[in-house]
Amino acid sequence: MKNILLFAFWFLVGLIALFLAIVLGEAGAWYLAWVLGTVMMMLIAATGTVILEVDEPAERD
Repeated sequence: MKNILLFAFWFLVGLIALFLAIVLGEAGAWYLAWVLGTVMMMLIAATGTVILEVDEPAERD
């Protein structure tokens, strides 16, 4: 059952990606870069925050 649900999920993701590619046309690459860049920026900021929080108690000792 889990495999069927995973297949349905990724099939739906593929359909949405195809729809967006058709609707956005040539600007799709720019929007993809924008979305990926935003997510990457958020992950880097979160990682930096975690690293600072982990290093902070070590500096107090």
